[in-house]
Amino acid sequence: MSRLFPDVFRNPAIRASMIAIFTFGMAGAMTAPYRSVVGIRELGLSDGLYSVLTFASAAVNVVVSVLLGNLADRLGEYRSAMIGACIFGIVGYGIVYAFPTAAIFIISGLLPLPIYGALNSLLFANARAAMQGMNRSDMVTANSGVRAMISLSWVLIPGITGLVLSGASSMLPAYLFAAISCLICQGIIVFALPKRAGTEMAATHHLTYLGALRQVVSPRISAHVLGVALITSTLHLNDALLPLIATGAAHGALSDVGILVGIIALPEVVFIIVWSRIARKTGQMTALAAGTIIYAVFLGLLGLSSEPWHLYALTLLAGIGAAAIISIPITYLQDLIADRPGLGSALISVNIFASAGIGALVFAAGTAMAGYSGTAVLSAFTGLSGITILGLLQRRNAVAPVDAEVR
Repeated sequence: MSRLFPDVFRNPAIRASMIAIFTFGMAGAMTAPYRSVVGIRELGLSDGLYSVLTFASAAVNVVVSVLLGNLADRLGEYRSAMIGACIFGIVGYGIVYAFPTAAIFIISGLLPLPIYGALNSLLFANARAAMQGMNRSDMVTANSGVRAMISLSWVLIPGITGLVLSGASSMLPAYLFAAISCLICQGIIVFALPKRAGTEMAATHHLTYLGALRQVVSPRISAHVLGVALITSTLHLNDALLPLIATGAAHGALSDVGILVGIIALPEVVFIIVWSRIARKTGQMTALAAGTIIYAVFLGLLGLSSEPWHLYALTLLAGIGAAAIISIPITYLQDLIADRPGLGSALISVNIFASAGIGALVFAAGTAMAGYSGTAVLSAFTGLSGITILGLLQRRNAVAPVDAEVR
């Protein structure tokens, strides 16, 4: 039984974080598959403006995540920040549904929803703090379990949302459902998440607030984040491209989008655990490289799709590759600032910002030159360039000690 349910998941803080992050994932799973359709096709945003909004939203998210993560490290508790983030989520999704205009869509994407997005790194920081004293294997297992809960929400929710709204003329009700999920998430944090004493971790940090922030932009960390961001930008690109290709070049329906996303998320849940085991045996880089190559193949074939069945045939490949890209970088990034759970986990949001920015640039350039299908092929090469950079960094780090001995 312990093999099926590892002991690390019996930790109350980790268990509550897993449930909370499931409801956090619900909000994204209800809206992300339809965000580009709502913004571009229903509310009239241009491709270029949508790309700018995506980039700006990620910029706000990363600033808030880093500032809150660093502050939470110094205070030694994450609960208050998480409750506040949930409030912004309720407001952000709610106003898009209540006042469906291009201006409100932009306002929501620039302020309340990016702040709500900081909840992702805060939940991982809370779980990481609860992992203090665990061995490396248990930490990887716990992180994979927490991340798997987001994918589980994507297995269950997009298809249900798509079916519920299949006869509707608009996908805007998805934003109402997302606001409700934010409210549920807040309830879990308030009533189920164990409280931590503020002095429990705060006293262990000696860097100044600004000194800690400077770690995030140091060359050593920035180089690794860039490599990871190039890889994870493929996920952002697919989020925007899959709905547009499915309802365009592949001649599918809106209901296909939610079903496809749900089907892809199913192998993600399974292979997140599989990839964590592979990473423990072969190393993070080997596993991440394999997953990136698989996902690049998927994106290349996505760009060639011309019928709905083509997309359904690619779901297994997409799920296997995506599982590696969404799970392995979490521990990789946290380890770059291992002694500060909030700031280390905020690198997840830094990565989201960088990858969203890269994705926005690739989307804008690709759609201008080669359309949606050509952009999918271009995004495959973007991911492969990222794993090449990380491989070179790993090789340099491995060679450096040898060079030092020779000197």
